[in-house]
Amino acid sequence: MAQSYKTLKEEFVSNLSGSSVSEVNYVTAIAPTAYLLWSALQSRHNFFDRYGPAAYLTDILLNAVAFLFATTLYSSHLLLLNTLLISPAIVLYFLPPAAAAHKKAVKPPPNNASKKDANGAEKLVQLPIRPFITAYRGAMIMSTCVAILAVDFRIFPRRFAKVETWGTSLMDMGVGSFVFSAGLVSARPILSAHLSSKTSSLGKSLRSSFRSSAPLLLLGLIRLYSVKGLDYAEHVTEYGVHWNFFFTLALLPPFVAIFQSFSAMLPYTALLSLFISSIYELLLDLTSLKAYILTAPRIDLLSQNREGVFSFLGYLAIFLAGQAIGFDVLPRNLRGRSTTSSNQQRRALLLRLATWTTAWSLLFYATTSFSFGLKLRVSRRMANLPYVFWVSAFNCAQITLFCITETVFFPGVYRAVEKEGERRESDRATSRVLYSLNRNGLAVFLLANLLTGLVNLTLDTLSMGRMAAMGTLIAYTSLFTAVAVALDRWNLSIKL
Repeated sequence: MAQSYKTLKEEFVSNLSGSSVSEVNYVTAIAPTAYLLWSALQSRHNFFDRYGPAAYLTDILLNAVAFLFATTLYSSHLLLLNTLLISPAIVLYFLPPAAAAHKKAVKPPPNNASKKDANGAEKLVQLPIRPFITAYRGAMIMSTCVAILAVDFRIFPRRFAKVETWGTSLMDMGVGSFVFSAGLVSARPILSAHLSSKTSSLGKSLRSSFRSSAPLLLLGLIRLYSVKGLDYAEHVTEYGVHWNFFFTLALLPPFVAIFQSFSAMLPYTALLSLFISSIYELLLDLTSLKAYILTAPRIDLLSQNREGVFSFLGYLAIFLAGQAIGFDVLPRNLRGRSTTSSNQQRRALLLRLATWTTAWSLLFYATTSFSFGLKLRVSRRMANLPYVFWVSAFNCAQITLFCITETVFFPGVYRAVEKEGERRESDRATSRVLYSLNRNGLAVFLLANLLTGLVNLTLDTLSMGRMAAMGTLIAYTSLFTAVAVALDRWNLSIKL
């Protein structure tokens, strides 16, 4: 009976064809529109300054449960759900702000970013906190954690699950976005070293990258032995017989360290991403590599894990594309604009983000169009060239939307002239739920994986009705979110 149920579970997530790019955009738009409403409530009414039960519940409903509803009950009414979030935000924006909104908050800000540094300096730092990046990354982690369990229930549409070989879906985008986001934040230590004129040798960089990769490698091994030991349902064509996503994440830092040592010029990162993904696509199209990945018998270690091994090249390109964006959005001043005003800097940043979005989108169109392009199809399984372009364009667009919201509702963030004022404004512009998810993102992702395994081992998710499924998913979403908020409240950062 157990074997039969395992087979049913594997068939439930296999041989799927996905949905359209536009539908993926509609469902993922819930994250920035929810943040839009959150921002309207906060900027016009200081709703989240006093972070009591009402504010906490509203924060979770907007920035976590709303996405869960988008992938379940409202999956066929995505425009309606987006409208329900956008409409009150627009009304709040044009209504006069509450009197309390004009007063300076006296309560200490909700996270640790507002503490003074050791020497008490008030000078603006060159790598400031970016609330819109925190919101983007927190929303990405939240949506990924929601989807990895929701996919096991029938209430989650099959078109949102990972496709078998060719096509686009919500979960295919989720995997790529996780890597892109990791690449974005990896730019911070490089920029910090660049600004302080400190250079690291290749050996030192590799040692540092291996230290950061070791926990991920360990998590990958734990997942491998857990899946095999518990006879857990698995979809072999995702990464292979033994490979899993943690192994992909673990291998990225060392390879990036090697490439980074070849060039100290930061602008070339995007070109390197384009070069790697293009060479990989040529190998797929001009050699037998594509056929090998899709059809080869699993007779040895390489062939058994061919999807994970070769798709790594695509994920490496995605990571580097994210790093290229990080080099632009994380510093206070864009390259070549250090003397311009804060307003001009923000306009230049928005223009740069729009340019990145347009460039990646045009490249995606050029490779996939059957009228004017190369007529290639997206494949998350191989992480091919269109997949790299799609993930890069999507994430640049998401970051742009979050940046626009911050610009409109919290101009004090980028207009601040001293350190404490900037930190105070940044705290006001940051959802505690999204900040907490971003702060311990990998730990929360690991917890979500453990909870997903526990639910699947104890409950028959395929037979659960709508009410029972929604109850389970809401409890699960509330739990991992509450743990993230609790870790932040206790000032704990779990580094994995």
